[in-house]
Amino acid sequence: MPANTLDLVTELTLRRATPADLQGVLALLERTAGWLNGLGVRQWPAGGFPAERIEPLIGEGVMYLLDAGEDAGRVPAATIAVDGHADPEFWTPADRPGDALYVHKLAVSRTYSGQGLGEALLDWAALRAAVQGRPHLRLDCAKDNARLQSYYRRVGFRHVRTVDLPHRASGALFERDACAAIPAAFLALPAAGRDRSFEAHRRTPAVPAQRSGHVAQAWRVLDITAHNELIEC
Repeated sequence: MPANTLDLVTELTLRRATPADLQGVLALLERTAGWLNGLGVRQWPAGGFPAERIEPLIGEGVMYLLDAGEDAGRVPAATIAVDGHADPEFWTPADRPGDALYVHKLAVSRTYSGQGLGEALLDWAALRAAVQGRPHLRLDCAKDNARLQSYYRRVGFRHVRTVDLPHRASGALFERDACAAIPAAFLALPAAGRDRSFEAHRRTPAVPAQRSGHVAQAWRVLDITAHNELIEC
């Protein structure tokens, strides 16, 4: 092993957020919003989101969090909301909004930043879209955040267009092919082989290993939202 790498295994639990998680989710979003605003990025309100913006996501069962096993009420390692709600100010009927799942409120605790958690969650979300038969995973981000837009390109998204509305800081629209989250070996099977192995594939979701950096972090994410299976990422 190269001297500048460190082989670590950390287990995180990926689960749907519950009402008891509200304060922890709000705290993470507030800290992330403050960090973004400190960089001059105005996508999220500097003070975070009010509870009434997040409670419906938890109530609908579309807000997920990565739980690092801390005591109840602590800030999660990361959050992501994934649903079929296309923002009508951004996505038009010509985009076939029902062909995608949409990512909202993706945030990673600064404690875990730079370790591939955001990429892992986006890969997981794309896999969920593929399993549901939706060809795309989509999101929108700040129009003036070139750094974040470059990040999304690196993790497989393409820029669709930018919608410039004066009352919205966001508006750079991105999408990626949901099937890219499915292992190439599975896609190479003939149709009959895919049918036979599809359930097995669903029980073993594929999330790529961390792509870069000096620390080789092996995340073991326990996905209890659908299949109670481990995702190796």
